[in-house]
Amino acid sequence: MKPQAFDYHRADDLADACQKMTAGEVRPIAGGQSLGPMLNLRLARPDALLDVAILRELRGCQRITGGVLIGAAVTHAEIEDGLVPDNTGGILPRIARGIAYRAVRSRGTIGGSLAHADPAADWITTLTALGAQVILQRPSSRGSARRRMYLDDFVTGAMQTALSPDELLIAVFVPDVAADTRFGYFKLCRKTGELAHAMAAVFRAATGDGQRVVFGALPGAPLLLAGGDALDQASWRGALAERYPDMEEADITVRLHVMNKALKRSQTHEQ
Repeated sequence: MKPQAFDYHRADDLADACQKMTAGEVRPIAGGQSLGPMLNLRLARPDALLDVAILRELRGCQRITGGVLIGAAVTHAEIEDGLVPDNTGGILPRIARGIAYRAVRSRGTIGGSLAHADPAADWITTLTALGAQVILQRPSSRGSARRRMYLDDFVTGAMQTALSPDELLIAVFVPDVAADTRFGYFKLCRKTGELAHAMAAVFRAATGDGQRVVFGALPGAPLLLAGGDALDQASWRGALAERYPDMEEADITVRLHVMNKALKRSQTHEQ
Protein backbone atom coordinates (compact mmCIF):
# COMPACT_ATOMS: atom_id res chain seq x y z
CA MET A 1 0.00 0.00 0.00
CA LYS A 2 1.20 3.52 -0.78
CA PRO A 3 0.21 6.92 0.63
CA GLN A 4 -2.63 8.80 -0.93
CA ALA A 5 -1.68 12.01 -2.73
CA PHE A 6 -0.61 14.99 -0.63
CA ASP A 7 1.07 18.35 -1.15
CA TYR A 8 4.55 19.11 0.14
CA HIS A 9 5.58 22.44 1.66
CA ARG A 10 8.81 23.69 3.19
CA ALA A 11 8.73 26.38 5.84
CA ASP A 12 11.09 29.37 5.61
CA ASP A 13 11.10 30.01 9.35
CA LEU A 14 9.08 29.23 12.45
CA ALA A 15 6.54 31.98 11.86
CA ASP A 16 6.01 30.73 8.31
CA ALA A 17 5.63 27.16 9.58
CA CYS A 18 2.96 28.17 12.10
CA GLN A 19 1.07 30.05 9.40
CA LYS A 20 1.20 27.13 6.96
CA MET A 21 -0.19 24.83 9.66
CA THR A 22 -3.53 26.65 9.38
CA ALA A 23 -4.08 25.67 5.73
CA GLY A 24 -6.20 22.53 6.01
CA GLU A 25 -5.01 19.24 7.47
CA VAL A 26 -1.24 19.71 7.51
CA ARG A 27 1.20 17.38 9.24
CA PRO A 28 4.72 18.57 10.11
CA ILE A 29 7.54 16.18 9.24
CA ALA A 30 11.21 16.18 10.24
CA GLY A 31 12.85 12.74 10.34
CA GLY A 32 9.73 10.91 9.20
CA GLN A 33 10.60 7.72 11.11
CA SER A 34 7.15 7.58 12.71
CA LEU A 35 5.00 9.44 10.21
CA GLY A 36 6.42 7.71 7.13
CA PRO A 37 5.09 4.23 7.96
CA MET A 38 1.72 5.71 8.93
CA LEU A 39 1.51 7.39 5.52
CA ASN A 40 2.36 4.14 3.74
CA LEU A 41 -0.36 2.30 5.63
CA ARG A 42 -2.78 5.20 5.15
CA LEU A 43 -3.24 5.51 8.87
CA ALA A 44 -2.40 9.18 8.32
CA ARG A 45 -3.99 10.98 5.36
CA PRO A 46 -3.02 14.64 5.52
CA ASP A 47 -3.72 17.18 2.81
CA ALA A 48 -0.10 18.29 2.98
CA LEU A 49 3.23 17.64 4.67
CA LEU A 50 5.18 20.56 6.10
CA ASP A 51 8.94 20.00 6.17
CA VAL A 52 10.40 21.56 9.35
CA ALA A 53 13.60 19.50 9.57
CA ILE A 54 16.07 22.29 8.88
CA LEU A 55 14.37 25.18 10.65
CA ARG A 56 17.02 26.98 12.69
CA GLU A 57 14.59 27.58 15.55
CA LEU A 58 13.97 23.82 15.89
CA ARG A 59 17.60 22.74 15.58
CA GLY A 60 19.17 24.63 18.49
CA CYS A 61 19.98 23.61 22.05
CA GLN A 62 20.75 25.92 24.92
CA ARG A 63 21.16 25.97 28.67
CA ILE A 64 18.61 28.16 30.38
CA THR A 65 17.71 28.74 33.99
CA GLY A 66 16.88 25.42 35.57
CA GLY A 67 17.60 23.15 32.64
CA VAL A 68 18.30 22.63 28.94
CA LEU A 69 16.07 23.54 26.00
CA ILE A 70 16.34 21.02 23.14
CA GLY A 71 14.97 21.92 19.72
CA ALA A 72 12.25 19.60 18.46
CA ALA A 73 14.19 18.70 15.28
CA VAL A 74 17.30 17.53 17.15
CA THR A 75 17.91 13.86 16.31
CA HIS A 76 18.31 10.96 18.70
CA ALA A 77 21.82 10.40 17.31
CA GLU A 78 22.87 13.95 18.13
CA ILE A 79 21.82 13.39 21.73
CA GLU A 80 23.54 10.01 21.76
CA ASP A 81 26.78 11.52 20.42
CA GLY A 82 26.93 14.25 23.05
CA LEU A 83 26.19 17.11 20.67
CA VAL A 84 23.46 18.33 23.04
CA PRO A 85 24.31 19.84 26.46
CA ASP A 86 23.68 17.09 29.00
CA ASN A 87 22.36 18.25 32.36
CA THR A 88 21.24 14.78 33.44
CA GLY A 89 24.49 13.05 34.33
CA GLY A 90 24.47 10.88 31.22
CA ILE A 91 20.80 9.86 31.27
CA LEU A 92 19.83 11.51 27.97
CA PRO A 93 22.60 9.99 25.79
CA ARG A 94 22.08 6.56 27.33
CA ILE A 95 18.37 6.62 26.59
CA ALA A 96 19.00 7.85 23.04
CA ARG A 97 21.48 5.02 22.49
CA GLY A 98 18.77 2.44 23.18
CA ILE A 99 16.28 3.74 20.61
CA ALA A 100 15.76 1.39 17.65
CA TYR A 101 18.78 1.28 15.31
CA ARG A 102 21.46 3.83 14.40
CA ALA A 103 19.85 4.53 11.02
CA VAL A 104 16.59 5.42 12.76
CA ARG A 105 18.40 7.48 15.41
CA SER A 106 20.18 9.46 12.70
CA ARG A 107 16.87 10.61 11.21
CA GLY A 108 14.32 10.45 14.03
CA THR A 109 13.84 13.54 16.19
CA ILE A 110 12.99 14.03 19.83
CA GLY A 111 10.09 16.34 19.01
CA GLY A 112 8.70 13.99 16.40
CA SER A 113 8.75 11.10 18.84
CA LEU A 114 6.87 13.08 21.50
CA ALA A 115 4.32 14.46 19.03
CA HIS A 116 3.71 10.96 17.65
CA ALA A 117 3.09 9.76 21.22
CA ASP A 118 3.60 6.05 20.66
CA PRO A 119 3.17 4.52 24.15
CA ALA A 120 6.14 2.20 23.51
CA ALA A 121 8.54 5.01 22.57
CA ASP A 122 11.49 5.63 24.90
CA TRP A 123 11.34 9.42 25.22
CA ILE A 124 7.75 9.65 26.42
CA THR A 125 8.33 7.37 29.40
CA THR A 126 11.79 8.61 30.38
CA LEU A 127 11.14 12.33 29.94
CA THR A 128 7.92 12.06 31.92
CA ALA A 129 9.98 10.57 34.76
CA LEU A 130 12.48 13.43 34.46
CA GLY A 131 9.71 16.04 34.75
CA ALA A 132 10.26 17.41 31.24
CA GLN A 133 8.01 19.90 29.48
CA VAL A 134 7.18 20.55 25.83
CA ILE A 135 7.00 24.04 24.33
CA LEU A 136 4.18 24.49 21.82
CA GLN A 137 3.61 27.36 19.41
CA ARG A 138 0.73 28.48 17.24
CA PRO A 139 -0.03 31.62 15.22
CA SER A 140 -2.23 34.34 16.67
CA SER A 141 -3.52 37.76 15.67
CA ARG A 142 -0.87 39.39 17.87
CA GLY A 143 2.02 37.21 16.79
CA SER A 144 2.81 33.66 17.74
CA ALA A 145 1.32 32.25 20.94
CA ARG A 146 3.47 29.90 23.01
CA ARG A 147 2.67 27.61 25.92
CA ARG A 148 4.40 24.98 28.06
CA MET A 149 3.01 21.66 29.18
CA TYR A 150 4.33 18.84 31.32
CA LEU A 151 4.47 15.60 29.37
CA ASP A 152 2.00 14.00 31.76
CA ASP A 153 -0.57 16.54 30.57
CA PHE A 154 0.59 16.67 26.96
CA VAL A 155 0.16 12.96 26.17
CA THR A 156 -3.55 12.21 26.47
CA GLY A 157 -3.65 8.66 25.11
CA ALA A 158 -2.08 6.20 22.70
CA MET A 159 -0.82 8.38 19.84
CA GLN A 160 -2.91 11.26 21.17
CA THR A 161 -1.67 14.60 22.47
CA ALA A 162 -2.96 18.02 23.46
CA LEU A 163 -1.55 19.56 20.26
CA SER A 164 -4.04 21.76 18.42
CA PRO A 165 -4.30 21.30 14.63
CA ASP A 166 -2.45 24.58 14.01
CA GLU A 167 0.16 24.05 16.72
CA LEU A 168 3.80 22.97 16.50
CA LEU A 169 5.94 21.28 19.14
CA ILE A 170 9.06 23.43 18.92
CA ALA A 171 11.24 22.38 21.86
CA VAL A 172 11.61 20.17 24.93
CA PHE A 173 12.68 21.52 28.31
CA VAL A 174 14.64 19.03 30.43
CA PRO A 175 15.15 20.20 34.03
CA ASP A 176 18.54 19.86 35.70
CA VAL A 177 19.15 16.54 37.44
CA ALA A 178 21.12 16.81 40.67
CA ALA A 179 24.27 14.71 40.97
CA ASP A 180 22.85 12.74 43.92
CA THR A 181 19.63 11.85 42.06
CA ARG A 182 19.13 8.25 40.99
CA PHE A 183 17.46 7.16 37.76
CA GLY A 184 16.68 3.71 36.41
CA TYR A 185 15.08 2.54 33.17
CA PHE A 186 14.22 -0.88 31.83
CA LYS A 187 12.25 -2.10 28.83
CA LEU A 188 11.24 -5.54 27.65
CA CYS A 189 11.62 -6.16 23.91
CA ARG A 190 11.48 -9.33 21.83
CA LYS A 191 14.80 -8.28 20.30
CA THR A 192 17.02 -5.21 20.25
CA GLY A 193 15.63 -2.35 18.20
CA GLU A 194 11.99 -3.33 18.38
CA LEU A 195 9.29 -1.43 20.24
CA ALA A 196 8.95 -2.45 23.86
CA HIS A 197 6.18 -4.69 25.20
CA ALA A 198 6.64 -3.19 28.67
CA MET A 199 8.82 -0.42 30.07
CA ALA A 200 9.32 1.56 33.24
CA ALA A 201 11.38 4.45 34.58
CA VAL A 202 12.25 5.46 38.14
CA PHE A 203 13.39 8.91 39.27
CA ARG A 204 14.64 9.12 42.85
CA ALA A 205 15.64 12.44 44.36
CA ALA A 206 18.01 12.22 47.33
CA THR A 207 15.78 14.35 49.56
CA GLY A 208 12.14 15.41 49.77
CA ASP A 209 9.26 13.90 47.85
CA GLY A 210 10.92 14.08 44.45
CA GLN A 211 10.13 10.48 43.56
CA ARG A 212 8.50 9.50 40.29
CA VAL A 213 7.82 6.15 38.67
CA VAL A 214 6.40 5.83 35.17
CA PHE A 215 4.93 2.78 33.43
CA GLY A 216 5.18 2.97 29.65
CA ALA A 217 4.13 0.78 26.71
CA LEU A 218 0.56 0.75 28.02
CA PRO A 219 -2.64 0.80 25.92
CA GLY A 220 -2.87 4.53 26.68
CA ALA A 221 -0.72 7.33 28.03
CA PRO A 222 2.17 6.55 30.41
CA LEU A 223 1.11 6.00 34.01
CA LEU A 224 2.88 8.41 36.37
CA LEU A 225 2.99 7.95 40.13
CA ALA A 226 4.70 10.74 42.05
CA GLY A 227 5.40 11.81 45.61
CA GLY A 228 6.25 10.01 48.79
CA ASP A 229 4.25 6.88 47.93
CA ALA A 230 5.61 6.51 44.41
CA LEU A 231 8.03 3.76 45.44
CA ASP A 232 5.37 1.80 47.30
CA GLN A 233 5.13 -1.35 45.22
CA ALA A 234 1.59 -2.09 46.43
CA SER A 235 0.48 1.18 44.86
CA TRP A 236 1.83 0.10 41.47
CA ARG A 237 -0.52 -2.86 41.18
CA GLY A 238 -3.48 -0.81 42.39
CA ALA A 239 -2.77 2.02 39.93
CA LEU A 240 -2.47 -0.37 36.97
CA ALA A 241 -5.67 -2.18 37.93
CA GLU A 242 -7.54 1.10 38.34
CA ARG A 243 -6.38 2.54 35.01
CA TYR A 244 -6.88 -0.73 33.11
CA PRO A 245 -9.48 -2.86 34.93
CA ASP A 246 -9.53 -5.40 32.08
CA MET A 247 -5.77 -5.96 32.08
CA GLU A 248 -4.94 -9.60 32.69
CA GLU A 249 -3.10 -10.57 35.85
CA ALA A 250 -0.21 -12.00 33.83
CA ASP A 251 0.23 -8.69 32.03
CA ILE A 252 0.23 -6.76 35.31
CA THR A 253 2.82 -9.18 36.72
CA VAL A 254 5.13 -8.59 33.74
CA ARG A 255 4.86 -4.83 34.15
CA LEU A 256 5.57 -5.04 37.87
CA HIS A 257 8.64 -7.16 37.07
CA VAL A 258 9.87 -4.52 34.62
CA MET A 259 9.32 -1.77 37.18
CA ASN A 260 11.29 -3.71 39.77
CA LYS A 261 14.14 -4.01 37.26
CA ALA A 262 14.04 -0.24 36.74
CA LEU A 263 14.01 0.30 40.51
CA LYS A 264 17.08 -1.90 40.96
CA ARG A 265 18.88 0.01 38.22
CA SER A 266 18.10 3.28 39.98
CA GLN A 267 19.90 1.94 43.05
CA THR A 268 23.09 1.61 41.00
CA HIS A 269 22.31 4.53 38.67
CA GLU A 270 22.35 2.31 35.60
CA GLN A 271 20.01 3.08 32.73
